[in-house]
Amino acid sequence: MINNKVGLIGGGNMARAIGGGLLRGGMHVTNLLIAEPVPEQCERLRKELYGAMVTEDNDLVARSVNILLFAVKPQILKPVCEALVDEVQSSQPLIMSIAAGPKSDDIDAWLGGGLSVVRVMPNQPALIDQGVSALFANEQTNDEQKEQAERIMTAVGHAVWLDSESKMDAVTAVSGTGPSYFYLLIDIMIESAKKFGIDEDTARTLAVETARGATALAAAETESMSKLIDRVRSPGGTTTAAFEYLDGVDARGIFESAINEAEKRAAELAKVAASAE
Repeated sequence: MINNKVGLIGGGNMARAIGGGLLRGGMHVTNLLIAEPVPEQCERLRKELYGAMVTEDNDLVARSVNILLFAVKPQILKPVCEALVDEVQSSQPLIMSIAAGPKSDDIDAWLGGGLSVVRVMPNQPALIDQGVSALFANEQTNDEQKEQAERIMTAVGHAVWLDSESKMDAVTAVSGTGPSYFYLLIDIMIESAKKFGIDEDTARTLAVETARGATALAAAETESMSKLIDRVRSPGGTTTAAFEYLDGVDARGIFESAINEAEKRAAELAKVAASAE
């Protein structure tokens, strides 16, 4: 359980997920502060996270907390940080950022320097406490602060630590973007089932529950994915027919290329954020 005051700059879906996860994990509601510029979103947050402080004032949150998590788009992270230098330098909170791209050194510099910074890449299933987050801490971050950061992210799923920040772009491409790859496959399965005459509700149930079961089995087993595929595939069977086609069109290569493009874009976002005014 987190006993520190935690502030979120930005009140979008991921901030809502993290805030909700912290409260479900036992954090007292008065220790949660959220800054969000859109009045309608503020009202939604006040209803969903009843009792938490929700305000449009970034300064108030930044100077009032022990842990300050930035949940804003990478393109606006720099100006948001630079506007909070005085407050952050005064309160010296642990800084966390879930923005894809901007590096810990840049975030530290934008906030005036000398701060403990943890970069985090969560993913969408955090919305139902089933996410996985990769974390990287700069040299100023001590073990207690690392533990605090990990507790925050395990409130919405699993957490893993990276030994090099250079791997964060790859994590963004694999797990940050990753849920969308599975949604695409599920959608293809649903549409294929409908073409074969299966009604939409049944088709969705078949596709989603197949994905859920396969994921659960993959998590439970220690074998490689290729071994699990082999356990489904039999000579001359339906899985063999499907994979002969997939191999023929280089489906693996197509997905590898897509993930590579996502990784490149994550690196580009860091440059875009650094050049923002």
